[in-house]
Amino acid sequence: MRVGPDMTRCGIACAGNWIVDVVHAIDHWPAKSDLVQISAEAEGVGGGAANVALDLAAFDTGLPVFAVGLLGRDRHAETVRRACAAAAVDMRWLGATEAAPTAHTHVMTVPGDSRTFFYHPGSNDLLAEPDLPVEDMAGLRLFYLGYLNLLARLDALEAGSTGAARLLARARAAGLITCVDLVSRDHPDFRASVEAALPQIDYLFLNEVEAARATGLAVSGPDDAAGLGRAADHLLMRGVCRAVVTHTARLALWAGADGLRLTRPALVVPPHDIVSPVGAGDAFCAGVLLAIHEGWSPEVALTLAHRAAAAALRGATANDAIPPLARLMPDHSPIGQWITVGKQT
Repeated sequence: MRVGPDMTRCGIACAGNWIVDVVHAIDHWPAKSDLVQISAEAEGVGGGAANVALDLAAFDTGLPVFAVGLLGRDRHAETVRRACAAAAVDMRWLGATEAAPTAHTHVMTVPGDSRTFFYHPGSNDLLAEPDLPVEDMAGLRLFYLGYLNLLARLDALEAGSTGAARLLARARAAGLITCVDLVSRDHPDFRASVEAALPQIDYLFLNEVEAARATGLAVSGPDDAAGLGRAADHLLMRGVCRAVVTHTARLALWAGADGLRLTRPALVVPPHDIVSPVGAGDAFCAGVLLAIHEGWSPEVALTLAHRAAAAALRGATANDAIPPLARLMPDHSPIGQWITVGKQT
């Protein structure tokens, strides 16, 4: 048997962006037409769906995790499939197309400072509603979609709706809890695309930049708790069903539709310990998703999420520094109970 809020459902489907990240470490950002030397390079799987799926697998709880998306038929696709196979992530809903290459990104990271992405969308832009058979996932508990506004066909506005909004409505009709993550992209339809999907989202994840773009409200920075709270309230009023979870480099805010407001400071990681910030937000999201799946409190969810994000900062790629859950949360007895009982599923 297993423990959790619904013993008839188990597992998380991770849908959306599947990307291969080629991460380059540089000591400073060059001026236009100038040259900077790459001091280190690492290749790994990235994107919202990929990072969350592999982080959940890295927690080593035995929780079933499913890859959902679209790849090309190329070297990068094999990189994704090898990573999923090594992590025991189920690939039954990870499709392939000849029409475009697998999405990939060149990430320029200045350790302890910033990262910049050069992104080729490839097959991610072709992902469409028929590629996502959510009705076949009705036995699972959570359906995660990331990133909204980086999936061209699903984000396209049509008569006030989007493919993502319709997809999420289908997922909810199939009994899945819908969890959606945004991306920090400057796009003229960003707010409208998000608003179209809000009534079909149970849990919405976003950072301070995305909070401002999704609402049109001012958020002065990563420590503007008041501004983040106003943005969360706006998104709840516009339709988010259960909670808005905002995460920044300084803090996390849980704003529940039930009125709960919980703020927790981020863990401080010394700059010399930060190898790359790539994937820290997705690790945070994975921690909250596991907590939602198991019915743990928002307090536990944010604690786990912050610890996972801090661990991610110490790795060159998005997933290579995520430890098992038993090391992240050894002091929390419900999690210990899940580890020992849940693996018998």
